[in-house]
Amino acid sequence: MKLILTDDVPHLGSMGDTVAVKPGYGRNYLIPRGLAILATAGSVNRMEHEKRGIEAKAARLRQDSEKLAKKIEKLKIQFARAAGEEDRLFGSVTSQDIQAYLFDQGIEIDRKYIHLGDPIKSLGVFEVEIKLHPTITTKVSVWVVKE
Repeated sequence: MKLILTDDVPHLGSMGDTVAVKPGYGRNYLIPRGLAILATAGSVNRMEHEKRGIEAKAARLRQDSEKLAKKIEKLKIQFARAAGEEDRLFGSVTSQDIQAYLFDQGIEIDRKYIHLGDPIKSLGVFEVEIKLHPTITTKVSVWVVKE
């Protein structure tokens, strides 16, 4: 079964790609979820037209992400937390805390794009990676100091 992807599908292809899949996968998963349409002459022309518009929008989104990355790199995020012996925190600093700080600075980022690994549970300086775009990631320094 030949389909045209209307969205990026992991391990299959990008939006606008024409792919051959098993009929059951196409009928039962891709088409009902709006991830693909049947590859006909009309749908191929329509997708090429839509793809041009989407590529222009993606270029603007990439430029905005690059500007945002430069803005985030300049930030020095600092959290004051209560700590006990050996500089261990009572609690932790999580991606949700970092998201709230960025929101207060006027930067809206979903916390799933803040790659912290494990929550920060000690005092110190930590590098946190933030994924702004599929091709753009930035790092921000997070300082955790004693309250």
